[in-house]
Amino acid sequence: MAASTLSLLPIPTKTASSLLQPSNPRAVRLSSSLLAGSISLASASLLPRPSVRSAAVVSSLPTAKPERASAEKMPNNEWDRWSLMAIKAFGMAELEARKLKYPKTGTEALLMGILVEGTNEASKFLRAIGITLFKVREESVKLLGKSDLFFFSPEHPPLTDSAQRALDWAVDEKLKSGEDGEITTAHMLLGIWSEKESAGYKILASLGFDDQKASELTKSANKDVVMNSR
Repeated sequence: MAASTLSLLPIPTKTASSLLQPSNPRAVRLSSSLLAGSISLASASLLPRPSVRSAAVVSSLPTAKPERASAEKMPNNEWDRWSLMAIKAFGMAELEARKLKYPKTGTEALLMGILVEGTNEASKFLRAIGITLFKVREESVKLLGKSDLFFFSPEHPPLTDSAQRALDWAVDEKLKSGEDGEITTAHMLLGIWSEKESAGYKILASLGFDDQKASELTKSANKDVVMNSR
């Protein structure tokens, strides 16, 4: 009872202030400096950071031809000038391969990448004839099956031989044409169609794509460039 009574008694102001004063002034200076440091770190994190240019591929895609691999290191080379939409489609193809847990990026993944990018002329052409991303994914699983549940694809799944040949075919055809401009998603799609034994070719054929439609697509092969220049 005495303890309860004492706890209710008022504490003199002088005594209260003495209780609030630290016994070690150095501890105050240390804690203050630490607090100031944390505040400065917090404020620094809010400041805009200088932009850093990424090391992403700018104008070239993988090639199996040594002369092109060396030309890629030269500025303004004339070998592999892919359009921005084609570069994006290739990145989406790698992502689709990873989603399906495939160990490599095949022609079926390149086809899905074109459709995922969505704004290029090749994807518009495919959708116009009823070939959609959902259908291509479904046919890919039917043809190639599903990967093991616990398998994880590499961050950048390497190209299959047929996918690499499809990309090199696209470059070859562009160079043979003698026309200026970049290599587009239409060239990439036609490259997939050129690989008769590939999964991408079989999927396209099963969904109604044929040589006549390939000829129609050839007429608009350079339209990605027009879109990119806007």
